[in-house]
Amino acid sequence: MRRVLVLGAGVSGLAAGRLAARQGMSATLYDREPSPEAFASGLGLASGPWDHLLLNGVDLVVASPGFAERSLPVVESIEAGVPIWSEIEFASTFTDTPMLAITGTNGKTTVTEATSMMLSKAGLDAPATGNIGEPLSDHVEEPHDVLVVETSSFQLRFVEKFHPIAAAVTNVAVDHLDWHGSAMAYAEAKKNIYKNQTADDLIVYDADDEGASDLVSDAPSERFPVSGRRLPEGGGGVDGGSLVVGGLKIDLTKLEPADPVHLTNLAMAATLAIWMGADPDAVTEAAVAFRPGAHRRQLVLEADGVRWVDDSKATNPHAALASIRSHDSVILIAGGLAKGTDVRPLANEPNVSLVLGIGEAGPDLVEEAGDIGVLAETLENAVRIAGARAVPGTTVLLAPGCASFDQFQSYGDRGDRFQQLVKNLNMEETVK
Repeated sequence: MRRVLVLGAGVSGLAAGRLAARQGMSATLYDREPSPEAFASGLGLASGPWDHLLLNGVDLVVASPGFAERSLPVVESIEAGVPIWSEIEFASTFTDTPMLAITGTNGKTTVTEATSMMLSKAGLDAPATGNIGEPLSDHVEEPHDVLVVETSSFQLRFVEKFHPIAAAVTNVAVDHLDWHGSAMAYAEAKKNIYKNQTADDLIVYDADDEGASDLVSDAPSERFPVSGRRLPEGGGGVDGGSLVVGGLKIDLTKLEPADPVHLTNLAMAATLAIWMGADPDAVTEAAVAFRPGAHRRQLVLEADGVRWVDDSKATNPHAALASIRSHDSVILIAGGLAKGTDVRPLANEPNVSLVLGIGEAGPDLVEEAGDIGVLAETLENAVRIAGARAVPGTTVLLAPGCASFDQFQSYGDRGDRFQQLVKNLNMEETVK
């Protein structure tokens, strides 16, 4: 019986462990501080400080994203000569269902959800899975027409045979240096999305993103560029007042939001769906109905000519810059836990009229902003100051460019708080 050691007893680790057990393998989970769900799983469980003796007799290590490639369990597994796979690599060995894969620094969840929706509208059973929160291990034993897999750099780092017949790279910017150790290592992990592709496969990428364009330059598959600003040669994008992908043509006035970031994401999703045989009418219907998830450039309120937009999901500078550039005049609320990235460029965008710094990175942003910088420290103060300073035609944008964990439980918690503060402020103004 093959023995598998799963590093991490979170959502994906538990799913991998259950899959291994269903396949007749001996599965042991290791987590320094296991959750109650791990104890109740019925699987073998090891906890406390890491002990290399856990590798004795193990045929395969399945590493969860919580274990960085330089962490002791991973390093000692490599030194012991034990193969290391990610959960998506492990799960993919148990299915012949065609897979579409999406990766990128930002936007991969949106593209994954939109692709799944377009395929579903076309009558295909195409669940969104992977890094989106539905582990691939929970789907590979079920009959599906296609699996739409969101893949992070962590998951792609340890793949051997994972083979999506079509893949998308939304964008590539410096991120997760604390996990990968260098920008080069991060990019190399992303490249694994097309590691096993052939000339019969497809890779879609943002033609306006230098990182994505560079990343796919040596892909063996057919390359298809897309843009939310123009129509790249041999690709899909904006042509006049329409979003065009092959024979698909959608009036931009029917799409919301119609900013370049969202249009790029829709173009990618449409390309993947059409590649899988989806009817253009079904793709159009899904694109018109689709809305990005909560806290992704979400319009909270429009009052007195001022738009309040929640992009709390912009947890790195690359995402925040894209969000800022989607609006003409911005009061920017930014800051938080910078994760070693440089957030100062956010303060230098020409369409930003005021920078309100919050959290740990707030002082750096305000210092960079100079005369247009105000250290608000808290989100509550930032919303209050923005409400007093905003004029008609302004967008008050929460695009932190940072993680939330210095002041909030998650980016969702931060976004929820922002939305409530905005609504409370509007109610106060209405009463006045």
